[in-house]
Amino acid sequence: MCGRTSCHLPLEALTRACAYRDRQGRQQLPEWRDPDRYYPSYNKSPRSSTPVLLSRRHLEKGADSSERIIAPMRWGLVPSWFKEADPSKLQFNTTNCRSDTIMEKRSFKVPLSKGRRCVVLADGFYEWQRHPGTYQKQPYFIYFPQIKTEKSGSMGAADNPEDWEKVWDNWRLLTMAGIFDCWDPPEGGDCLYSYTIITVESCQGLNDIHHRMPAILDGEEAVSKWLDFGEVSTQEALKLIHPTENIAFHPVSTVVNNFRNDTPECLLPADLLVKKKNLAHTLECRPMEKGRAPLSKLQRRGGSQGGQNCPAPHQRNRWTKRKLLMPTPHRRGFYSWPILLPQEGCCGDADGAASGLCRGVCVRMFTAPPKHNLTYWQPLAT
Repeated sequence: MCGRTSCHLPLEALTRACAYRDRQGRQQLPEWRDPDRYYPSYNKSPRSSTPVLLSRRHLEKGADSSERIIAPMRWGLVPSWFKEADPSKLQFNTTNCRSDTIMEKRSFKVPLSKGRRCVVLADGFYEWQRHPGTYQKQPYFIYFPQIKTEKSGSMGAADNPEDWEKVWDNWRLLTMAGIFDCWDPPEGGDCLYSYTIITVESCQGLNDIHHRMPAILDGEEAVSKWLDFGEVSTQEALKLIHPTENIAFHPVSTVVNNFRNDTPECLLPADLLVKKKNLAHTLECRPMEKGRAPLSKLQRRGGSQGGQNCPAPHQRNRWTKRKLLMPTPHRRGFYSWPILLPQEGCCGDADGAASGLCRGVCVRMFTAPPKHNLTYWQPLAT
């Protein structure tokens, strides 16, 4: 199955990455519809808005069916026949659609018969592998194999359409087969476009992680045939739906488990995150020294009286608030957190001691339970 994706490219870069040739062989860039609804994210979940490719003819009658549009759509298909006023009240899951039952279920058969085929765009998708005999799951990031080539300058630097392929030298987007539908609210209003991702049996390389995977369209020809409903029939298009071995994957941090975490750490290889040594390469973790206050007491001391966890109100314009969401590696039976906190005179600065605020950033270690969310203050750069 596919329940989490990443699509972090800015709008212009995403457009360049989707360059294609039309029926006459001319280089084209797809046009956007409702670009304000698109937002880049490393951690997209169902019910969020993600970019998809579709034929222009779906939106403009008489247009060439080979021309393409990029439009943000809701992930999780809402059938056109749904009668409730709130689409979130849909009682069944339409995030994915099994290829072997696609012609049996009304929710998918009807839009497919109307040619409502789309291509879901993503950097890649996440899948979780369950460890035998435990409740622990290891997340993986799965994507197209990337070819490293010499950089050819900044994206968008070329005005000649023939140079677009030379300009775009970045991540190859994963193109997944999908079906979309248009739902009109019973009380009136704008039509809601939503989609589902077609899934197939996993390829041999992914079978150990999960038994199903998205139907990936590998190559420009497969993408063109799937989108061009005017020239390619439904039965011919369904022949494109099959597993592919042309994929790569690596384990990632469990920070991706929470869909609210939207950072590059979601897709970085897990071994690279371990080498960071907590929050930064330059921070050295130290166990809590004897005599220091526990975290609970330290937090209660924060406030306007010069507490160590929170600067005084008149000094907060010099500080920025941060939140930690992920525990660091296990140490001495506790989870160790590198916390950047001001300390009174900790650097031997007379002014700092007098004001109750250090001019530098000092590292102090405290113990906290696993997955403990902690807010701290850090000086702004000057």
